[in-house]
Amino acid sequence: MSDTDRKQHRPIRSFVRREGRITSAQKRALEQLFPALGVRLNDGCLSFPSLFKNTNPVVCEIGFGNGQSLVDMAEAEPVVNYFGIEVYRPGVGNLLGQVERRGLKNIRLSLDDAVQVFEQQIPATSLARVQMFFPDPWHKKRHNKRRLINLGFLDELARVIKADGLLHIATDWEPYAEEVLELLTAHTKFENTVATFALRPQWRPITKYEARGHGLGHRVRDILFSRIQT
Repeated sequence: MSDTDRKQHRPIRSFVRREGRITSAQKRALEQLFPALGVRLNDGCLSFPSLFKNTNPVVCEIGFGNGQSLVDMAEAEPVVNYFGIEVYRPGVGNLLGQVERRGLKNIRLSLDDAVQVFEQQIPATSLARVQMFFPDPWHKKRHNKRRLINLGFLDELARVIKADGLLHIATDWEPYAEEVLELLTAHTKFENTVATFALRPQWRPITKYEARGHGLGHRVRDILFSRIQT
């Protein structure tokens, strides 16, 4: 296959894998803790009861950044299992360190592309909630095709979320919020829990990114849809 063919067949990704600076503590956590708490794409289809050693409901967060809000939610709800997906290794290392310090047992992680994880590893109707807090809006028009939330991915989310389960998205980019709301409103497998945008649910902590956005005068939109029973 020529270089041109490879470019044409290369999948459009919703992220750019930026390693950034990784501290010695984050590196240690990745090396020592990820083998026990992490899954890899080549592990194949997951069994959450086997992964967590219980049958508690599972919440999946896509793109948890440095992990602060995810670890806070997991600590606040020990009877809920949290499965986080993040490609930013320093953030994963930071979260793993917090999991160790707080002694949490209800977090498992993936470092792979969320689209591939959902397509290849997440069983049907296995998630009580999927959450995406402040996904990259790819605000330049030529980059809009990189946005994670599109019709194809919504179909995949509808497959894995249980009946009456929730899809929760938060963003401070108004055009993106409007686009997501329009896509979900038109989707036959989801229905809005409110008329338009939702108030921030009690379970969602205010993230560092969100606090910075508030300081810049950004309006944060929470979008909360439920999976329709079929």
